[in-house]
Amino acid sequence: MRAADDGRAGLVARMVGIKDVARQAGVSVGTVSNVINRPEAVAEETRARVLAVIERLGYVRSESARQLRAGRSRIVAVLVPDMSNPFYVDVAAGAERAARAAGLGVMLCTSAGDPSEEAEYLSLFAEQRVRGVLVAPTDPGGGNLGAFGRHGIPFVTADRTLPGAPGCSVSVDDVAGGALAARHLVDLGHRDIAYVGAPAHLAQCRDRIAGARAALAGAGLDPDSLRQVEAARQDAAAGRDAGARLLAAAPRPTAVFCANDLLALGVLQALYGAGVRVPGEVALVGCGDIDFAAAAAVPLTSVRRPARRTGRLAAELLIEETGEGAAEHEHRRVVLRPELVVRESTGTPAD
Repeated sequence: MRAADDGRAGLVARMVGIKDVARQAGVSVGTVSNVINRPEAVAEETRARVLAVIERLGYVRSESARQLRAGRSRIVAVLVPDMSNPFYVDVAAGAERAARAAGLGVMLCTSAGDPSEEAEYLSLFAEQRVRGVLVAPTDPGGGNLGAFGRHGIPFVTADRTLPGAPGCSVSVDDVAGGALAARHLVDLGHRDIAYVGAPAHLAQCRDRIAGARAALAGAGLDPDSLRQVEAARQDAAAGRDAGARLLAAAPRPTAVFCANDLLALGVLQALYGAGVRVPGEVALVGCGDIDFAAAAAVPLTSVRRPARRTGRLAAELLIEETGEGAAEHEHRRVVLRPELVVRESTGTPAD
């Protein structure tokens, strides 16, 4: 290898810096900085020489150093509880598109539904001094975000509103969603309805139950007649387990409303495997309207919760709060309306 090549390899091995570029191009560090950040301020011949050296050495500017000088990161953190749930995948996708449109990068993490992991990630975000955080909280009391707020880094909550918490939020009216599902089943003639959902400490699940009960009461039925089947998790496997318990119930309910579509798809698998006709013997409603809902063996009636829009709006609020107009920013709580999407999994009760 030639000596020049040896020198170049050594520079690359120890990370090429702006001083290396300046020395090779025969200019000052300030001139190299201007070529990168204000090229119009540098003579064309000098600019071409510096760019040629940058290309030859493979120089990449240090974004972390630039952020320290500017006092502001270009990274937004997104923290969701479960990336195996398509709803949160879509929330993250909506946030990522809004961030990229604003020229920002995204750090995507999952708390796995564990408040302690949520706390650890929030601590990491504070250490990294991210620009802001979009979080779907798992800590029911909001203590993690209360502690994080002391770092002065803006955050927006998505899919859940924490009472009394500062900052913006974007959520879906889950009381209305539960009412839509139950009213649809009642209007079809169902009176024996079961609800399959995660533990009631999740605010979204409590709201859906409250909405379903309100719809029963509004139809002149006993709100306490709503059967509740608790699922350990919010995935298809937990739905299959809940479906097995519904099959063993006597009498078996004629309709089932599930807290999310993954649970509903699991219930559908259990019913289908036992030869129970959906909707002929049991009507089934999910919540979320994920892509799999329409593609199920029996296309699933579902309460649509606009996930991508939730993520996009939350990210836009965060960008607004951390951008040039931050001084005029006012915290807002945005509540989106759900929509019932009726498909083949619901029908009138069997005679």
